Amino acid sequence: MNTDSSAADKDRSNIIRTFKENVYGRMPDTSGSDPKHSGREGHWLEKQMGIRPNASNAPDLFGYEMKKQTRGVITLGSWDPNYWLFRNPETNLDRDGFLKAFGQPNPFKGGRMSWSGSPVPKIDSVNDFGMRIEITGEAISFFYSFSCDQRHEKYKTVPNNLQKENIEICRWNLSGRKSLREKVEKKFNQRGWFECIKDEEGRYTSLAFGNPFTFETFLDYFRRGDVYFDCGMYEGNPRNYCQWRIRNSFWDTLVSERYECD
Repeated sequence: MNTDSSAADKDRSNIIRTFKENVYGRMPDTSGSDPKHSGREGHWLEKQMGIRPNASNAPDLFGYEMKKQTRGVITLGSWDPNYWLFRNPETNLDRDGFLKAFGQPNPFKGGRMSWSGSPVPKIDSVNDFGMRIEITGEAISFFYSFSCDQRHEKYKTVPNNLQKENIEICRWNLSGRKSLREKVEKKFNQRGWFECIKDEEGRYTSLAFGNPFTFETFLDYFRRGDVYFDCGMYEGNPRNYCQWRIRNSFWDTLVSERYECD
């Protein structure tokens, strides 16, 4: 008997049993949570599935990473770069200075500066903020070039010492300790993942399971644009919100097995 396979089957059965006993047929009860907290439903689901709140990058349950159904995208992880320009003492640039130089004001938040949305580059293009992505065998880096910056105010917002070409804004190492490889492999290349699915009324009714995937697979998804980086950094909040996301339409193609409780 393959003991690894037997253990995996047992653990998957435990996940299904816990879901049926504690989640199936229920709508999330977030009445005791802060209504402004976007993760309140996820915390409810974790509690029902017996997952204790933690900041670990390890899989949630029995080597499986758990995800809840969302409308548009799935967040794979919140993984900060190994290098930020504003942490480089040679630039004389702090975090707020970075946001003012390379971010954009939010007119609905009193002009609060953020590095999210349009300023953050996508794969295979240079955006209007002069940002582009470069992938090598050692790193994923975002670079800024002053000549590619299409903003009229760039001469005022970008410090003189940064009005240059190919300035590395941030970098994720692809090997070694605390690398992006380590984070992806720990989270998704153990037993795989499962997703808790809801019906149109918002009640949890089924589970979807997906196989483990390697960092090489993750990187291939990123090169193709199926995985992308989505930052939510803004003034007044120390969190950088470095989210790596995958679109639901593509995520659904990775499902290897579905379990219907009905």
